[in-house]
Amino acid sequence: MEDWSDYLVCLAISEAGSLTAAAHQLGVSQPTVTRRLQALEQRFGEPVFERDNGQSRLTPLGQKIVGHAARMREEASAIERAVVAQDQSLSGRVVISASEGIGADWLPRALASFHRTNPGIGIEISIKNHPANLADREADIALRWNGPGTQQSLIGRRGATVGAGLYASKAYLAERGRPARVEDLADHTCVGWSMGDYFGWPSTDEGAAVVPSHIAFRANTPTTHVRGLEAGYGIGITSHRLACQHRDLERVLPEFESSLDLWVVAHETVRKSGRIRATFDHIIDQMTADNAYFTRGAASVL
Repeated sequence: MEDWSDYLVCLAISEAGSLTAAAHQLGVSQPTVTRRLQALEQRFGEPVFERDNGQSRLTPLGQKIVGHAARMREEASAIERAVVAQDQSLSGRVVISASEGIGADWLPRALASFHRTNPGIGIEISIKNHPANLADREADIALRWNGPGTQQSLIGRRGATVGAGLYASKAYLAERGRPARVEDLADHTCVGWSMGDYFGWPSTDEGAAVVPSHIAFRANTPTTHVRGLEAGYGIGITSHRLACQHRDLERVLPEFESSLDLWVVAHETVRKSGRIRATFDHIIDQMTADNAYFTRGAASVL
């Protein structure tokens, strides 16, 4: 019988765009991916991919294989979810996907009391800047911004609202001056996000967004972003909870307030598992208890 996992190799190549990227996704070597693809093509007697400048494009046969492989993966994931859901014990592993800011800073502290009362549950935190695929079991629980996402069969609860404002280092403001009104931001440099300014910049009374004239520093993680502010690159928007941890930062235009909602999300089937349900509920409870920390940067209760 053919090795069905060879079809999933084709699916990985299709999704990743190259043999090297697929090997990284699958956690195997690039020669292994090449060998398994060649074996499959020899078995069928025709190519599955066309190669062009290092990129792999599906042939008509490849499109059929990948379509069936995607359904195979969905069914395999459904079996795994069903097995997990029937386990009502408070033991085993729970994988939680979160962005770097929450996952590296707050989440380990929030789960410490849970570990003490549930020592049989092992916690794994997976830091991702893109949404984990919960249907494919990339994680059991995900912390997501501004909603559970568009993937079907997910359930989520809003756990916290994270408040944010404009901040800059005291040294920068001493040198460049403190903006007195929104329009003054145009005379300053900016510490921005390389993955999008989720909080949004303030607007004039006419509704036009006002941003600094030059982006002096960009970052794709909250820690790096706030360090850029601290180093004096310019003015930027960060959460109050992070800004309050850095004494050299000063709030600018304090009348401007922004926020993002933080959601706790799980697949509806997996959520029935005893250990996952207990972990999910504990995270929600801890977010509720730490509401002031998230909304205005007060000292955490954890």
